[in-house]
Amino acid sequence: MGDTGRRSGVPRQEPPEMPPLSPPGPTRRLAVYALAVCLLAVVAAVVSFVQGSWLGIVWVLLAGLSSNMTWYYLRRGRAGYSQKR
Repeated sequence: MGDTGRRSGVPRQEPPEMPPLSPPGPTRRLAVYALAVCLLAVVAAVVSFVQGSWLGIVWVLLAGLSSNMTWYYLRRGRAGYSQKR
């Protein structure tokens, strides 16, 4: 009934080691910048629409463009194309 503190004869299995993260490269940095632009554009669009301005449409388009850039740079960085050919 319950744990008596005794060790069983089964050896404890250690978790596998995780590979070290690669240092942030230029593509990862560009992806972070594009994500920041995307978030700022979304905030600007919300503020613009709340104030009743139709200029928010431009901010929405900019958010979509920067979102696509974020995905592009993330996928490019994972694929390893950041190195010069």
